[in-house]
Amino acid sequence: MTLFSRGDDPHSHRVRIVVAVKGLEVRVVEADPARPPEDLIDLNPYQTVPTLVDRELVVYESGIICEYLDERFPAPALMPSDPAARAQARVALHRIGQDWYSHAPVLESGDRREQQRVRRLLVESIVAVEPLFRLKPWFLSDQFSLLDAAVAPILWRLPHWQVELPSSAQSIQRYAQKAFSRPFFLASLAEAEREMPR
Repeated sequence: MTLFSRGDDPHSHRVRIVVAVKGLEVRVVEADPARPPEDLIDLNPYQTVPTLVDRELVVYESGIICEYLDERFPAPALMPSDPAARAQARVALHRIGQDWYSHAPVLESGDRREQQRVRRLLVESIVAVEPLFRLKPWFLSDQFSLLDAAVAPILWRLPHWQVELPSSAQSIQRYAQKAFSRPFFLASLAEAEREMPR
């Protein structure tokens, strides 16, 4: 398998976490969507990262790639087996995408005033779900799941984006430290992510 990825992209990081959790042998190709490699141009009509190539299959969009990998390599399972619980997990993943990931482009390259506004929105959104981090050992789950693979890349980038959580969000800080110390998380980090401020 080949994964076209970008070292500073949270969507790519999310997929790399799943790859690491599953212990998969994947060739990671660093790709800049501003100057995509020929292969990526041929494979993905949107020329976006992450893009996964598994033999004849080409999959793009981080959420779709993560679910594909979880179904293709079922151990360890990263989604609940019960359809209702799986639907709830997908709703939570959708909200993380809308409320957290949607701010990443502005935080990476927006103007200063817009970044300030978006930092406030992101903090509000993260703090609003803080009680959920206290319910179970992982985010809404007893085991590490696709939800954690989505949450961790955003929390890792908060210092890089100059986003400070209030002291009332201690359960999120504890959760982040637990996630960041896992060997699979450390293995998922690209060089650009390792260099981000902590």
